Amino acid sequence: MRISELARATGVDVETIRYYEKQALLPAPARQENGYRSYTADHLERLSFIRHCRALDISLADVRRLSDFINQPADDCGDINQLIDQQITRVRARLNSMQALEKQLTQLRARCHEPHSGKECGILHELVAAAHGEACACHTTASES
Repeated sequence: MRISELARATGVDVETIRYYEKQALLPAPARQENGYRSYTADHLERLSFIRHCRALDISLADVRRLSDFINQPADDCGDINQLIDQQITRVRARLNSMQALEKQLTQLRARCHEPHSGKECGILHELVAAAHGEACACHTTASES
């Protein structure tokens, strides 16, 4: 199959497929006499694997490590478990960060209840104050939390 067909089958952009090839995450395909790349079912499977890993927000370096395990199936999977545990830790940290961001935005939103001129907008006032280094509603100090 051609690269455009592989892209359609996996939902991965053509440029991304080429990037994965350059990074050796996806094996280089054979070339047809006309120079076109010729992808196989193995490419489709590997690209689908990479796409699934990326959907889980696994880094390309970790995708590479996981791919190595696919290529060496007799190896112990303890490192795979550790890799996923580390990913869970990263996701939890991001969740905490997103919850803090939500709280900040909620506090900021509370500064303006009704539409009026930008001059009177509490949100803009807070953002401008913060830009000047002043305290703002969305960035309370630890003692205020």
